[in-house]
Amino acid sequence: MAQKKHIRTPEEKMALTEHLRELRKRIVIIVGIIFLAMIFGFVWYDLRIGVVPSLGEILRGPYCAIPPEARLQLGNDDTCRLLATGPFEQFMLRLKVGTVAGIVFASPFWLYQVWAFIAPGLYKKEKKFALLYVGIASLLFICGAVLAYFVVAKALDFLLNMGNNVQITALSGTQYFNFILALIVIFGMSFELPLLIVTLNIMGVVQYEQLKKWRRVAILCLFCFAAFVTPGGDPVSMTALALTLTVLQEIAIQICRVHDKRKKKERPAWMDADDDSASPLGTPDAVAPTALTENGEEVAASTIAAPAPLPDSQPPTQVDVHERWAWADVDIDDEEPADNGTDNAPR
Repeated sequence: MAQKKHIRTPEEKMALTEHLRELRKRIVIIVGIIFLAMIFGFVWYDLRIGVVPSLGEILRGPYCAIPPEARLQLGNDDTCRLLATGPFEQFMLRLKVGTVAGIVFASPFWLYQVWAFIAPGLYKKEKKFALLYVGIASLLFICGAVLAYFVVAKALDFLLNMGNNVQITALSGTQYFNFILALIVIFGMSFELPLLIVTLNIMGVVQYEQLKKWRRVAILCLFCFAAFVTPGGDPVSMTALALTLTVLQEIAIQICRVHDKRKKKERPAWMDADDDSASPLGTPDAVAPTALTENGEEVAASTIAAPAPLPDSQPPTQVDVHERWAWADVDIDDEEPADNGTDNAPR
């Protein structure tokens, strides 16, 4: 009978050598997956798969969407091509694009290997939160990359048409692909901003009231950030990135507002009390003590009434500290015993 595979729990501990073996295993698998995906991307760069265009045609699409008079046209036909200025430029560019495409397309597989290494040390609730976090982050990155792909054509159209009556731009493949890949990565990473804001709010680092107060300054910072990170420096890509980040920031702020409102309802009122304020105490109830007989049986004693509160009009009684009691004046060396109502005659 086959033995069931043992699944480790977070309470169980692994030795350092076991961790290192597991890490080496996962790294070898990740490198193998990326290598195979890189070969696929290298082949797909110049090969159509059925109705799917080649990878080079997909990436070249925004450049070819520019009017022919705004870009350099080589050859007698109207085929859209990029310029290569060195003997190894085409090969290195194909290898670079294939590697990036392989890493992106194989991301579900190598991310699973990373998850398989981390998951045994997490609890069930932490696993659900991590999966949700990674899923939302991946979706936001894809949305940013898609937006960047469509913005590239408008950005290049603006940049290449400036002064086209005097000169014409001849883009090399390396320059163009570096530009488009940088724009895709920047847009994708920038789209993680709302996730970062919501995460800080859940952790209690920032509150909705603070975000609401900083909204205008944050919008100004977003436009400065977009102007600084966009590779072309054109107003089209800068404005598209800044406006999109502003909308995403507002969505994140509203999510924080809902979260803080729900958190406030679940928070007990005594946690918001001032540290110096005393809690209200009611009048204590009457106490009915019990007594024990010689046989150990409980006998109910008389009920002790609760102390009656003083009326507001009656001030508390003040005791004169200088008043002396009668017994305090008795000399302890006096031979005459004190009259305490007992018979002191010798027996």
